[in-house]
Amino acid sequence: MELCLVVLGCLAMAYMLLSVFLLWNPHILHQKKLLEFSSRNIAHRGGSGEKLENTMEAFTHAVEVGADMLELDCHMTKDGHVIVSHDGNLLRQTGEDVSISTLDLQDLPLYKEKLEVTFNIGHYSTGEDRRFVLLEDVFKAFPKMPINIEVKEDNDELVEKVASLVKSYRRNPITVWATESNDLMNKCRKQNPDMPFSFTIRRSLLLLVLFYTGLLPFIPLRENLLQFYLPRIFNRKYTPERNILKNRLAVFLFEKLTMRKALFQHLVKRGMQVHLFVCNEDSDIQAAFAVGATGVMSDYPTLLSDWLKEHPDVPSILVTETKKSS
Repeated sequence: MELCLVVLGCLAMAYMLLSVFLLWNPHILHQKKLLEFSSRNIAHRGGSGEKLENTMEAFTHAVEVGADMLELDCHMTKDGHVIVSHDGNLLRQTGEDVSISTLDLQDLPLYKEKLEVTFNIGHYSTGEDRRFVLLEDVFKAFPKMPINIEVKEDNDELVEKVASLVKSYRRNPITVWATESNDLMNKCRKQNPDMPFSFTIRRSLLLLVLFYTGLLPFIPLRENLLQFYLPRIFNRKYTPERNILKNRLAVFLFEKLTMRKALFQHLVKRGMQVHLFVCNEDSDIQAAFAVGATGVMSDYPTLLSDWLKEHPDVPSILVTETKKSS
């Protein structure tokens, strides 16, 4: 019995040592992923703190001030046009309690003149452009700009049209699939498997399980990007929808569980990018990069651009890896 315990103990120790070694040296088992872009300044909803969210004015402004990726969301109108909008129901954005799916393109209302920034409670943005924009028009305006597309509804026709637009504008390598749903992500990838894609909620949970059990270094990963909340913004800059995340202890534990620098560094060494969101203050930007993010999503692309100019060597891992591959 004692011999069995000694053998099991030795095996467990060997497993832990091998797991740690491979965590820091993933190239031994895994070929490094190669993305055609590396983004540090991701304009969330086009930079919704500086211009009205998801408008052409917002996207144009974000690019002008230094954003190197645009993040946006898509829905489809009744007459089959792919529209850039975060919400399916337009009450928050326009004041009219109607759904995009029930309206033709020409009947879409204008954005409100002033719109509260979702991830900066009590702060509002304005802009001259109050019109909803077609995804195709964004592709036309920014042909070489990496764009992160979150598909907001499980609609086969919408997924098919987004995939077709990406293909027709030859944007496969610089356009990212993003969605919370695992089933919806599978549909997206089936329509266009050549686009890089991010972890879904289910896959993110699996990622954490693999990390904490030591199995992660041994397991192949399909994804190209991890995009995740920076928990420290909860109940300070943003009010979560889930009641459990309104509890301070729950948020504390959530942060300790998910913000693991060793995990993020491992993913980066495997060629993935880690984007944390939504960071709208210098202290949050600093915290995101300090924990190992390679990029940050912000509603204030000017703020983030200025911060990056003051800190040209972050994220250090991404800079080092880019120099090695160039």
